[in-house]
Amino acid sequence: MSQRQNWFEGWRLLAVLTLSLIALSLWIASMRQFEVEGVRMVIRFTARSSLLLFCLAFSAAALARLWPNAWTRWQRRNRRDLGLSFAASHAIHAVAIVAFAKMDPAGFVDATSAASYIFGGIGYAFIIAMSATSFDRTAALLGPQAWRVLHLVGGYYLWFQFMVSFGKRVPAMPLYAAFLIPLLAVMALRLIAMAAHPRRRTAEAS
Repeated sequence: MSQRQNWFEGWRLLAVLTLSLIALSLWIASMRQFEVEGVRMVIRFTARSSLLLFCLAFSAAALARLWPNAWTRWQRRNRRDLGLSFAASHAIHAVAIVAFAKMDPAGFVDATSAASYIFGGIGYAFIIAMSATSFDRTAALLGPQAWRVLHLVGGYYLWFQFMVSFGKRVPAMPLYAAFLIPLLAVMALRLIAMAAHPRRRTAEAS
């Protein structure tokens, strides 16, 4: 049975990460007097913080299986709270997007498309559903099989959405290719872990 080994775990980890993200987002926006450019900087920052937290949660089980050590065991124990921290980061991201839409409607229209509404909306629906079922009581209400399907499909969908969101910027800004490296790495880790432990494939979730 997993037991907590230090203070920075569980709800404390979630609280510290969430409050840090809020504080950093406010500080970033304040650098441009909370005007449109500051809001757009927050959108970019939270996209990247969400990527980091998603990769930590998405790779936790695979890393714990392949390289069991103090760090990977900590990561595996706190996968749920890392996932919820990702959800908090993307919630701030959504608030910043809404603020951008209200402050600069023309710029928002230029920066978005019908596809971004559809696929982004599906992504947020998965985030909400996965977050809501990240607790023992709601997971039990959903049932183990449905929970596995939701978190497995949702995790892979969000991975794909990150790949598209960052990948489409690479032709104009080649440095964005660096953001694809952790995404490809976590996918490779999951595939290697599944190949090494084929009996556990059905239990693998985001």
